[in-house]
Amino acid sequence: MNKRYCIVTYGCQMNVHESEKIAGILRSKGYEEGKTQEDADIIVFNTCCIRENAENHAYGNIGALKKLKKAKPSLLIAVGGCMTQQTGAAEKLKKKFPFVDIIFGTHNLEDLGRLIDEKAGRKKSVVEIVEGKTEIEGEDADFSFRTSYPNAWVNIMYGCNNFCSYCIVPYVRGRERSRRPEKIISEVNGLLDQGYKEITLLGQNVNSYGNDVGGAFNFPQLLRDICKRKEKFRLRFMTSNPKDFGEDLVRAIAENEQICNLVHLPVQAGSDRILRLMNRKYTAAEYLKKVEMLKKHVPDCQLTSDIMVGFPTETEEDFQQTLRLVKEAGFATAFTFVYSPRSGTKAAEMEGQISDDVKKDRIMRLVELVNAQTRELSSAYVGKTIEILCEDKDEKKGLYLGRDEYGRMGYFESCGDPIGKFVKLKIAEASGVSLRGKACGE
Repeated sequence: MNKRYCIVTYGCQMNVHESEKIAGILRSKGYEEGKTQEDADIIVFNTCCIRENAENHAYGNIGALKKLKKAKPSLLIAVGGCMTQQTGAAEKLKKKFPFVDIIFGTHNLEDLGRLIDEKAGRKKSVVEIVEGKTEIEGEDADFSFRTSYPNAWVNIMYGCNNFCSYCIVPYVRGRERSRRPEKIISEVNGLLDQGYKEITLLGQNVNSYGNDVGGAFNFPQLLRDICKRKEKFRLRFMTSNPKDFGEDLVRAIAENEQICNLVHLPVQAGSDRILRLMNRKYTAAEYLKKVEMLKKHVPDCQLTSDIMVGFPTETEEDFQQTLRLVKEAGFATAFTFVYSPRSGTKAAEMEGQISDDVKKDRIMRLVELVNAQTRELSSAYVGKTIEILCEDKDEKKGLYLGRDEYGRMGYFESCGDPIGKFVKLKIAEASGVSLRGKACGE
C-alpha cells in the first residue's frame, strides 16, 4: 500500500497553487492523497501570515496534532509557506511544537522531497529557510499535481516591491521576479491542450510583470500573446495594484474575448490620508478615474476589490469616505477585512491603533453595504440566460455548479456530466452571489 499525504492550505490563490506543487512533489516520492489526517503518513501545512487569524488558525491546527503524532510516531509533519518565512518564525515554531519534523519556507518549496529524505536519516527536525531569493530558478518548474479542473493556476511572477505599510508579503515572498513569457505561454498552451478551460495568471502585482528585467516584456503583451490561441477558453488574472493599472492593460482586455470582463482591483480604503499612510501611491480620485477608464473601454466589465477597515488612526470620516467610494465604484463584490498588525511592518508600529469594538462596528457596516450591492446585481440576472463553465457537482444538493465570467456561481440540474463544459443557463432565482437556473436544451 502506498503512503498517504494530507495537505492543509491557508491563504491566497498562490498558496492554493503551491499546494498543488507540494502534492506533485509528494506523489513523485510515492505518496498518494489520503482522505483524512488520521490515515496520512505525512501532513503538510502550507501557511499564510497576511492576517493574524490565518496564523492563529495554523498554530491551533498544528498543535492539535500532538496526540496523533504521539499515537503514530512514524507520521511526518511538515510546515511551510509564508508564516515560516518570517524572521524568527522557524525557531518559534520548532520551540513551540518540537514534534514538527520539517520546516521550510516560501523560497525552497521545490526542496521538500530532499528534506523528506534528510529527515529519514535523523531524529532531529529538519529546518531550512532560504533568505532573500533573487532568482526564478526552481520556482519556474511546473511539477504540480493539479486538482482544480477545469480551472488552472499559473504563476507569472513571484514577490512584491510595493511595501504597503500593513503588508508582510515583500518580507516573506521577496522582491519581484518575473518568469520568462515563453515559459508561461508554454505552460498555458500545455494546459489548454490537456482540456483546461479557464486559466488564472497569478502574481502579487501582475501589472509589474517585466519591470524587474527593465521592461523587456510586459503584462498587456503577455495577455495578447496568450490570446493568440483562438479556441474557447477563459483567461483571468490577479492581483492588480491600482497605481500601475494602465490603459494598455484595459485595451488588452477589450481586444480579447478570452479575457474575462471581471477585474479585481484592490482599493483598500477611500480616504486619501489613510491611503498615504498605507503607502498605496494613489488617491481615491485617481482610483475612480481608473475605474471610469475601465468602464469606458469595457462597458460590461464588473469590478471586485479588497477593502480594509480599522487601519491605525482611521476616523469615522475616513471610514465614511471608504463607504462613499464603494458606492461610486459600484463593486460587484469585495473581500472585506479588519486591519491586523503584522510584526515587522511599519503600520504595526504606528500610534493610533483602533479598538476592536470600533473595527467590528465598521466591518459590519461595510459588509452590509457590499452585500446590498451584490444582491442588487445578482437580482438583475433573473430571467436572463448566461454562460457558465461547469466545475463540479454538489452531491448534497444534487446540483452541478459553475461560474460565469463575472464569478457568479450558477447551480443547475443535468442529465449528463457537464463538468468541464460551457453551459447556457436561464436564471430562475438569485441569492447573494449564487444563482439557480435551468440548463438550456434540458
